[in-house]
Amino acid sequence: MAGQNWWRGAVIYQIYPRSFLDTNGDGVGDLPGILARLDYVASLGVDAIWISPFFTSPMADFGYDIADFRGVDPLFGTLADFDRVLEKAHALGLKVMIDQVLSHCSVDHPWFQESRQDRDNAKADWFVWADARPDGTPPNNWLSIFGGVAWTWEPRRGQYYLHNFLSSQPQLNFHNPEVRAAQLDNLKFWLDRGVDGFRLDSINFPFHDARLRDNPPKPAHLRTGRGFSADNPYAFQYHYYNNTQPENLALLEDVRALLDRYPDAGALGEISSEDSLATTAEYCTPQRLHMGYSFELLTTDCSPAYIRATVEALEAKITEGWPCWAISNHDVQRAVTRWGGGDDAAMARQLLALVCSLRGSVCLYQGEELGLPEAEVPFEALQDPYGKAFWPNFKGRDGCRTPMPWTGADDAGFSSALPWLPVPAAHRALSVEVQERDPSSVLHAARAFLRWRKTQPALVQGAIRFLDAPAQVLALMREHAGQRLLLAFNLSPQACEWALPAPATLLDVPGLPSPAVEAGVLRLPPRGVACALLAD
Repeated sequence: MAGQNWWRGAVIYQIYPRSFLDTNGDGVGDLPGILARLDYVASLGVDAIWISPFFTSPMADFGYDIADFRGVDPLFGTLADFDRVLEKAHALGLKVMIDQVLSHCSVDHPWFQESRQDRDNAKADWFVWADARPDGTPPNNWLSIFGGVAWTWEPRRGQYYLHNFLSSQPQLNFHNPEVRAAQLDNLKFWLDRGVDGFRLDSINFPFHDARLRDNPPKPAHLRTGRGFSADNPYAFQYHYYNNTQPENLALLEDVRALLDRYPDAGALGEISSEDSLATTAEYCTPQRLHMGYSFELLTTDCSPAYIRATVEALEAKITEGWPCWAISNHDVQRAVTRWGGGDDAAMARQLLALVCSLRGSVCLYQGEELGLPEAEVPFEALQDPYGKAFWPNFKGRDGCRTPMPWTGADDAGFSSALPWLPVPAAHRALSVEVQERDPSSVLHAARAFLRWRKTQPALVQGAIRFLDAPAQVLALMREHAGQRLLLAFNLSPQACEWALPAPATLLDVPGLPSPAVEAGVLRLPPRGVACALLAD
């Protein structure tokens, strides 16, 4: 998707580097591994790649705890390796987005190492420090999403520091203009290197309430969350003060002003707030972020009613910005398992077509094009600190982070060494090699659909409107430049019928089975998809 506003309607393929391909035999994926498989990624028909963190890090949170925002961790390679990835991706017509974590860093970062020494150093106010209450307890009731209080005592300063995630991920103090300038300069470093944009991690988290007010309690019946479960104490509060502060808006405007200095650079914000849809609409404007996505379709509810209500709610709010949708990523259970299909190939094909038919851009997570189910990772093999903390009620994020299966061999073609996470036999049976040989595979269907989507202006940039249909059917219309497409998704494992609301001509959509229409009645098979061109 070349040209101005390449990100508008783009399909962005997320690469989790440590699980993509290992080329040096240490059991962990690396940048040369990405380089080696870029031709494969381009063959899918996607428009861009998003590379999860590869920066210098002690890997307590697998790269989201950054010790050098401009360095490549030796685990993944070198800065020269990244430059080669960037060059080849561009040669293949792929845009490159990289993760940026603005709100926090690692305890190993030189900024924090200096800040923690005393209260008078040059970096003393670069992090969120606060005195204990008179009884020695933390300054307020804020909690970490990864478990426990969000404050850790530092004896050298005789103060607590804030961490919204792991205690090894101290929160930067964005009320300090020097911090804001430093992080903007880090963004500039990568833009100058040639990246096409950023996926901004937890972008509603940079600012905190300067008065450190307590978060109010949340009633038990409202304890639902996105990215955390109801039994996580984090769900017991309204997070009014530890994130999503009004000051974030000025920061986003500074980020956008920087991006606007570079040819067609784009930013995608990850947003998780008390009202993520409202925050997405507020953050995505011509003066702020280009796109935003939330966890609202990363839930267990996959009913047509829920999907419709979620998309319509965002559409009603986001008057100027551009949405982005994802149903899988490195933080949640894979969609075909989460939404009840196991390794159901028909469901995998359908879900990919569904998310790519909503208005907006799309993030596809590596392996989604193979229909990979969630992997079962035993406790003794767990790596995710989040999963270890909440086992067994919550098994963490390792099940969606297992290595990419390239072949059906024991090592899945991922590494010559023991991989950092085990590769299940079910994934090896769905490997790229296996599916390449099968014309009816999910992989071939994904390629065919994504290429076809590029030829449909209504799907790439069109408006969206939902239609009333049987309860198990999600029906919508996409319209652009005189093209009107009707799409219907039977989200149940039973066949159904729907009397079409208007005369329509069924289209033969590559990668999807063809439904039937008789006397204006659409017959959808289990997990069936229909696309029709509506008459003027």
